[in-house]
Amino acid sequence: AGTIQAGDFKLDSSMSTQKIIEVLSSGSDTGKVTLVEGLRVEEMAQVLNKELGIDEASFISKAKKYEGYLFPDTYSISRDATVDDIITLLRNNFDKKYSDDLQKKIKALGLTSAQGVVLASIVEREGRSDAVRTQIAGILLKRLKIGMGLNVDAAIQYAIGKQSDGSSAEGWWKRNLTHDDLKINSPYNTYLYQGLPPTPICNPSLSSLEAVSNANSSTPYLYYYHDSK
Repeated sequence: AGTIQAGDFKLDSSMSTQKIIEVLSSGSDTGKVTLVEGLRVEEMAQVLNKELGIDEASFISKAKKYEGYLFPDTYSISRDATVDDIITLLRNNFDKKYSDDLQKKIKALGLTSAQGVVLASIVEREGRSDAVRTQIAGILLKRLKIGMGLNVDAAIQYAIGKQSDGSSAEGWWKRNLTHDDLKINSPYNTYLYQGLPPTPICNPSLSSLEAVSNANSSTPYLYYYHDSK
């Protein structure tokens, strides 16, 4: 009594009652991992390393090409899962969430499915609620349609990446951009280069994908603002 633990366990029919009790008392074979929306691959690697001991460099090397398509969620992951196993799990979840209906609505807006994910990743980092995300998606879509630069800070933050001083307060997303930051020569600098960035800048939530699918480019607004919190 008091020793059996909650969790997921591997059992088989050959086990005795005593063996089953030993397994249920020894700890779960899986770990609960929560990957929140809006993380870039490097941040996901940090979470997986902390929770499961996954090698960060290995995960980043293999997962970077799937930026934007690793669905944020809470997962039960086997402690002996490989990097490839985890990437497949996250990718499959994304494919389920990014439904044919969602993609159809996004294509009706004049975007490809891939462009929809890029825009959703920007909306994820720029918006803080479902209603705001839909408004921002409409404004950004309007900017795209009229040939105006997107001018979004989040894409520059992605290009800058980890702060050189390793400041934990700054992390992977520089909080206060300078005028010089807005001039960096990067295809992710939407102040200098028109159109969408070449790839997603984070892994967006279903809410942001839906915000893009519901975007209204006939909005009367071209700008939005929010506080610094």
